[in-house]
Amino acid sequence: MSRTRKVCAHDALQLEPSSYAEEVGFSRATPDRRLAATTASGRNSLAARGQGAGVLEKLTQDAANKLRDAFPAPLVLPNDDLAWDPKYPPQSFRSWLNGKTRNKPTKRRKTLYVAAVPQITTSVGFMEEWLQPSVRVDTKSRSSERLASPPAQNFVKYLSAFYHELPVKPFPHQLRFIPWKEAKKPSKLSGDTINYVGLAAGNNCTRIRVRPSPDGVFKGQLNLNDILDAVIEMLPEDAYSVILLIDHDIHEGEEDDFCCGRAYGGSRVAVVSTARYNPILDDHATIDYAHMWPASHCKSYIDSMCQVEGLKPAARRAKQASNASGPLWEAVDAVTDHKEPSTLDEQRALWFSRLVRTVAHELGHCLGMDHCVYYACMMQGTAGMAEDVRQPPYLCPVCLSKVSYAIAYELEGRDEAGRDEYIRERYRSLVTFCNSWRQVDLFAGYLSWICARLKQLG
Repeated sequence: MSRTRKVCAHDALQLEPSSYAEEVGFSRATPDRRLAATTASGRNSLAARGQGAGVLEKLTQDAANKLRDAFPAPLVLPNDDLAWDPKYPPQSFRSWLNGKTRNKPTKRRKTLYVAAVPQITTSVGFMEEWLQPSVRVDTKSRSSERLASPPAQNFVKYLSAFYHELPVKPFPHQLRFIPWKEAKKPSKLSGDTINYVGLAAGNNCTRIRVRPSPDGVFKGQLNLNDILDAVIEMLPEDAYSVILLIDHDIHEGEEDDFCCGRAYGGSRVAVVSTARYNPILDDHATIDYAHMWPASHCKSYIDSMCQVEGLKPAARRAKQASNASGPLWEAVDAVTDHKEPSTLDEQRALWFSRLVRTVAHELGHCLGMDHCVYYACMMQGTAGMAEDVRQPPYLCPVCLSKVSYAIAYELEGRDEAGRDEYIRERYRSLVTFCNSWRQVDLFAGYLSWICARLKQLG
């Protein structure tokens, strides 16, 4: 049976960076810079000729306050990506627009392809063992049966809504893992070490380096850079980009323990591994189910995380029935009474909800977007699974300005009014998708967040 999550009232939300952010030297962009980051000129759109500084400051602060309950700041908790690299340079809309390596979608090259998990052929059947975690997992609240990873078609449907008006299609060929010809005759891991396998697409085959995962979670781990090289070779002519799903654990370099995904934005290819997102690893990854997004902004939770570092909590803003509203509050209320998944179907749906964020994130890199530091945003960097599940599925105003410009303005030729309407159309498309998945926390919260945001937009 499902178990109810740990009781937490979520009676106040953290909308600004945590107290740990200041400790590590993270300084959030000012409201003026955040508004300017959404414009092609790089200037605050509220500024007018002859306007007094005090007037502009008040207008800017009012605009920032209106966005606050929908688009809070990055949390910056211990061991988060921005805690390790608090000076990561921001990418404004202007800097994205003028980026020399940015690929513009065109009428001829606009399709996003999703390549399904490669088939494990019988000659490399030992790779099946590499899909099973080697660490002890808690099966009291979860099914002990092996989960099948979410199907590619689910990602096609989500991406069709998220990148509204870009065609999204399944990749037309089934990739296969086969023996690498130069390697010794394959044997199971109990025998000779396997150094390489082949990843075949049609008549082409790419050598993929193999090693055990350094942290001992999986017996076999594949080299991400080799896989990306294989994807580059299979780009269809009409592809804006291709993303390949991999069920095996992957790594980027010898110093890596693991990597969940990566994009070669200039080459328009991306790879995402499903392995570490599997709910069966939640205890190993110290994931707090009760405080995944949107409840990750719960102030008592943030304070407890910072107190581990000996920091005093920031002043508490009490929840009042009259003002505890806005998209983030709506999202939290939507998931408060949900229970932790335990059946195979529930766990698989949870697995999918975690993966869509990373899949959309990596394709964002293919659109030329860098990691976001302006707001809590789907385009934030992440330093591990515990942080990953705390991050939102939405695009912040800065990143949404980039996507809407690339699709509505550059591809479809709309004007500014058409671009604003595109944003509403995109939200409505996501409402339709999330409504069909509202039994899953992430999508239930996202659905409520979008509906509240649409009300704000009018």
